[in-house]
Amino acid sequence: MFKLVVGVMIIASLVGCAGAPPKNTSNLCEIFTEKKGWYKDTRKASKRWDGDIAVMMAMIYQESSFKARARPPRKKILGIIPGPRPASAYGYAQAINATWDIYKKSTGNKGADRNKFKDAVDFVGWYNHQSHRKNRIKKNDAYNLYLAYHEGHGGFAKKTFRKKKWLKDVSKKVSKRSARYRLQLNSCESRLNRGFLRSLLF
Repeated sequence: MFKLVVGVMIIASLVGCAGAPPKNTSNLCEIFTEKKGWYKDTRKASKRWDGDIAVMMAMIYQESSFKARARPPRKKILGIIPGPRPASAYGYAQAINATWDIYKKSTGNKGADRNKFKDAVDFVGWYNHQSHRKNRIKKNDAYNLYLAYHEGHGGFAKKTFRKKKWLKDVSKKVSKRSARYRLQLNSCESRLNRGFLRSLLF
C-alpha cells in the first residue's frame, strides 16, 4: 500500500512538472531548450500555417504565460464571493469553446485539447492564418494579429478596438515581445533545428 501511494505521488509530481510553465519566459531559446518538444510542435505549426514562430509564442505568453490550464479569473460577487468566469477561455491559447470547436471541425483535429501545447500552438497558427486570409494582416504583424485574436475577425474589420486603449497597449506589448523573441530565436534556431533533425532520425 505504501509503495502504491508513493508511486501515485511521484506520477502526480511528474505530471505537475510537465504542465508547469518554463522557468524563464523572457527568453525563447531557454523556453525551447527547457521544454523538450515545444520547438518541434511550434515549427510544425509554423510550416503548416506559414506562421511566424516568434509571433505565435508571444501571443501564447500574453494569453496564459504558458500555463496549460489557465482560465480567466472569476468575477467577485459583493467583492468577496467567487462568481462565474467572464468567458469560456481555457488553456495555453485561452481559446473559447465556440472558436475551439470551429478549429477542430476545420482542421479535422477532433481530439485536440486546449491544455496540450501542441494543439494550442497549432490553433494560434490556424487563427493567424484566418486573420491573414480574412483581414489581410501580415503574418509577422504581431500587433494587428493580436487585435484580431482578441476582437475576432468581424470585430477587427469593424475596428472595435479603436477606443480600447488598454487593448492597444497590450498589443504593443505582444509586438515588442515578438520582436525580442525573434532576435533570440535567430541566435539559437540553427541549434534547435539540428536537434529537430536528430529527433527525426532516431
